[in-house]
Amino acid sequence: MKAKRLTVGPILGHTSGEFVRIFGRAEYNEEDNQPRRANGAARIRKKSKQVSTYSKPIYFKMNPNFDMTGVVIFNNLSPNTIYEYQVGWIYSDVSYSDIDVTEILEWDDIETFEFRTASSSKTESRNIVLGSCRYALRLFGGTWFDDRGDKTFRSILERKQQGEVDQLIMCGDQIYADDLNVLGADSAIDEFNKRYREVFSSQHLHNLMAQVPTYMTMDDHEIEDNWPELANGKDWVTKFPAAIHAYSTYQISHSPLFHIKEGRIEGAPTHLWYTYQDGCCDVFVCDTRTERSLDADMREIIGPRQLSELLKWLDDGSGRVKIIVTSVPPYESESPDKWHGFINQRDELFEFIRQNKIRKVLFLSGDVHACMSSKLVLDSHTTIHSIVSSALFWPYPHPKRREFKLSGLIQTNTSQNYKVTNASKIYPTDAFAKLAVSPSGVKVDFISRKNRRLGGKSYSFQG
Repeated sequence: MKAKRLTVGPILGHTSGEFVRIFGRAEYNEEDNQPRRANGAARIRKKSKQVSTYSKPIYFKMNPNFDMTGVVIFNNLSPNTIYEYQVGWIYSDVSYSDIDVTEILEWDDIETFEFRTASSSKTESRNIVLGSCRYALRLFGGTWFDDRGDKTFRSILERKQQGEVDQLIMCGDQIYADDLNVLGADSAIDEFNKRYREVFSSQHLHNLMAQVPTYMTMDDHEIEDNWPELANGKDWVTKFPAAIHAYSTYQISHSPLFHIKEGRIEGAPTHLWYTYQDGCCDVFVCDTRTERSLDADMREIIGPRQLSELLKWLDDGSGRVKIIVTSVPPYESESPDKWHGFINQRDELFEFIRQNKIRKVLFLSGDVHACMSSKLVLDSHTTIHSIVSSALFWPYPHPKRREFKLSGLIQTNTSQNYKVTNASKIYPTDAFAKLAVSPSGVKVDFISRKNRRLGGKSYSFQG
């Protein structure tokens, strides 16, 4: 029996020092008016100079309820170690759990990729690539995608080959389901799924996500521009659940959000935020889009439970760098769609950091189609740092530099003065950020779509 190539993936998801989650998609076909059963097949081996054999295949379900996708778990791995792997799929008359693992499976057509597991050392530096907003316009009635943005991922791959990338954080707008709000915006599950299949199958992004642990969060264009500002009652019961179903399938199924039981992911998420660790970094990936309350009397950008968990995580005494991933900038933009539009909740977060003297806090965000970094002084003893990276590709005019707040005091309803200082230049162009994070600070480089260094900044953490 011959293993077939995935139609989307593999996508290397949550990678710890002991296990990895890998996503893939089979092809949809029908038999007797029912989806034909397909199962994923995967194998792995430690990369070494000595000849090593692959593990026995692990079989897993390609679920027609989730666009013929599945996630395989490789367990019992070693930290900070390079592995090789292959993932394919087969048609099968039996469930994945009933397949005879001793049956010979041919892997000749399956790509081989390698990755490195996470570091278990609390002091080991990490190289992170941050980006958001990859626009891919559907043209000619949806039969062709503008793939110019894929060149950005080729540049990131070149950095990876030089050993400069440990993980990739995609900070929102991985798809543009609304196509500038005018060109046949997606509203049904099949439409959202097709969008993801096209975008995630572009050549260089495919190769990148197969080799680098990739963590994602959503922003508005996974649903529609500035969601939920213009949403009506129908949108909440049609467009929103369709968008979230597709988002769950393609962006968070391989995240830490799903529990692992006996080597399989299980359950359904009750929220869309999650945490993970790698080396010196603790990471909290926020959901700043679906929990919003726009009520005049109680504006919230994240829900009470998420805020409570975020504050608890900040003050857990881990000693690691605390990285908060939020799709919209914390203070650089004074748009009501960003954290600025939810000042009371932002004050609560900043005051918690200040009053508890939490050190080494780093915000990562995107959304605004410009790159920049800065330090925010909360008081004489406490600072936070913020890095904004956007857009990976946007083929239209970018914002003006004067639209951003990178000096002076930001607005607050507290009695404190929060002052922006030590800012980088603003780069309103297609780019990504490359971060070298250590326990003592972060070095930021902004890299253009065609792999030219635009500029950067270095920051030291207090304490």
